[in-house]
Amino acid sequence: MESRDLKSRDLAARVVRSIDDLDREQWNGLAGTDSPFLRHEFLAALEHTGCLGAEAGWMPSYVTLRDARGLAAAAPAFVKSHSYGEFVFDFSWAQAYTRLRRRYYPKLTVAVPFTPATGGRLLVRPDLDGPRTRQSLIEAIEAHAGSESLSSAHVLFLEEADRAAFERARWLTRRDCQFHWTNHGYASFEQYLETFTAEKRKKARRERRRVAEAGIAFETWLGSALEREPRLLDRVYAFHRDTFLRHGHEPYLTRAFFGEIARALGDRLMVKLALRSGRPVAAAIFFFGPAALYGRYWGAEADYHSLHFEACYHQGIEFCIERGIQRFEPGTQGEHKVSRGFEPTITRSAHWITDPRFREAVREYLEREGEAIDAYAAEVQSHVPYRDRRAEDAGGRQS
Repeated sequence: MESRDLKSRDLAARVVRSIDDLDREQWNGLAGTDSPFLRHEFLAALEHTGCLGAEAGWMPSYVTLRDARGLAAAAPAFVKSHSYGEFVFDFSWAQAYTRLRRRYYPKLTVAVPFTPATGGRLLVRPDLDGPRTRQSLIEAIEAHAGSESLSSAHVLFLEEADRAAFERARWLTRRDCQFHWTNHGYASFEQYLETFTAEKRKKARRERRRVAEAGIAFETWLGSALEREPRLLDRVYAFHRDTFLRHGHEPYLTRAFFGEIARALGDRLMVKLALRSGRPVAAAIFFFGPAALYGRYWGAEADYHSLHFEACYHQGIEFCIERGIQRFEPGTQGEHKVSRGFEPTITRSAHWITDPRFREAVREYLEREGEAIDAYAAEVQSHVPYRDRRAEDAGGRQS
């Protein structure tokens, strides 16, 4: 779909094959400041360093709307030849298509690649009518998927305004569960621990003490400093890569990506570096914005007791408290996060299926799955470590 006039709203739709073909200031004006992952610089770094493209199975396909002032709205969209790196799993849908001798791939995915963090997907210029422009952008996404003969379109990790827009457009919606931490104005990590039950507070302190007794201390490195220390960034990346290799595959992100993102995003990249006798032994990689810290990757040279929990969770919480950051999203999965203070949070995605018979089958599946997700979140909520919140919000907090 090269162009399509939406005359009633004076908007023209166009698909753009590289973020470099979109003006950085105009894109960032749509994306806002909350999410580092939606920044033009982040998406450009993915393209420039080989993380995206035909070989990676992520072909940039940005759906845009323009008016007389320039870029009016956009969606970070990619034509996919597989379902890896999405964290909203549809492998069984692809298998069902195959059994029916239908082609599931390629498909369209609207998301930030390799990033299971909730954020804007229908990016709209602030001066425009939000609901109407979102509807126009959804129409453009559907038209693009249709013009490319794609089986489906999938919009992942939706914020609330976008979720409502897709529901109005009669897309199928899906629920999942992550574990997030909320900062209730804690003055220190110890004050935060005082909200735990005695048993859970004792366990958290014991975990932190074991790391300290192993002679491990932490340094905080921001992107602007890491850019000036390429050998240290090499070491951080080696820790990260080793974690992926232990699971049998190369990481999604390249060493070149981290070098470019340290330059381009600067202090929105943060690394907690674990040192023993002054030598790096582990690292946890984070990104952050004004309202949220996002835990993304981690690696260590050896299996030190409790080091993963300290580097990836306790250190992140402490960073949020120090900086007054409201929310900490440490990534996907992991019930072990609950005893460290993370609570079940419902995440959402939207799905447009071309084949009407398959669409109905998916709809029925999602209804059953959603009920199970809600029940799971309610059960997990009863195990949070807080003295006064175990029984609160039994359905899980909503994102």
